[in-house]
Amino acid sequence: MQRNAEMDRPQCTRRQFVQGTIAAVTVPLLVTRGLAGAEASLAFAANDKEFRFDTGILRGVLRPQGKSLGLTPVTDVATGAALAKEYGLCSHYRLLDAETRYGGGAWDWVSQARLTPDGTVESSWSADPGHPFDLKAAYRWAAPNTLDVATSITAKKDLSRFEVFLASYFENLASSSAYVQACTETGGKPGFLEAKQDVATWHMFPRDEQAVRTIGDGRWKRPPNPVDWQIRPPLAGALAVRRNATSGLVALLMAPPTDCFAIAMPFGEEEHRSVYLSLLGGDIKSGQTVTARTRLVIARDLSDEKAIEQYQAYVKGL
Repeated sequence: MQRNAEMDRPQCTRRQFVQGTIAAVTVPLLVTRGLAGAEASLAFAANDKEFRFDTGILRGVLRPQGKSLGLTPVTDVATGAALAKEYGLCSHYRLLDAETRYGGGAWDWVSQARLTPDGTVESSWSADPGHPFDLKAAYRWAAPNTLDVATSITAKKDLSRFEVFLASYFENLASSSAYVQACTETGGKPGFLEAKQDVATWHMFPRDEQAVRTIGDGRWKRPPNPVDWQIRPPLAGALAVRRNATSGLVALLMAPPTDCFAIAMPFGEEEHRSVYLSLLGGDIKSGQTVTARTRLVIARDLSDEKAIEQYQAYVKGL
């Protein structure tokens, strides 16, 4: 993805993962069987500066060539379809608060990474003169099609309405929607609302009125690449879906409502093919550490109703 004029673990404890339509998996279970019966793993594997994965359902790289990016490339093992663009899935991008945009994004901020004994990758960015906070991100496979990411900030000074803008750039998934509260467009009940070009290029779905005020506090006017967001109906839950109507491939991005104050995206077929989660959003005192949890699920032929069920099971299981 090229930036255009508009846009450019902490250690996790072992726990039982959510049951339901996603298979139940625990951290000690690091080996599973792929779709063709070949052995696959729920652990990342270090390979020079990057970390490779093959879960039997998804195959690819985290932190390609050691860059401060998310997962890219990512391939659907069953079909060979590419799922991620250059800047990756679950990639830490803009870092914003009420007064400042900290650099272009975490992409441009030097980071380190290590593989833990349970197969998790922990990335870390250390505070410097341009970033008065430490950033950490832990990537862990919860199931062959399910990635959990924990993003933590440790403030080195008081930060006001601090936001981590978590970006995912998809390939081959041209339809994009957010799970919103009852409105006219959803037939008067909570449901998915598609981001369409005739409404706006850039869509922002807030959690509540406080989120709207945060979005409008001037942070999106700061260079580089300011964005004019169209505020859409409020979220029923922090859940977004991208779909390929032909192949049936579906990507879900989700977070607990307390951890994500808005979901943003361009209209579905816009070239970025992106979804952004606005994480945190509250004040952080100097010395305080706060964490936001997120989940990526890649599925096939998943109905809207089943997507919502998976989200509700995820939140309930935290």
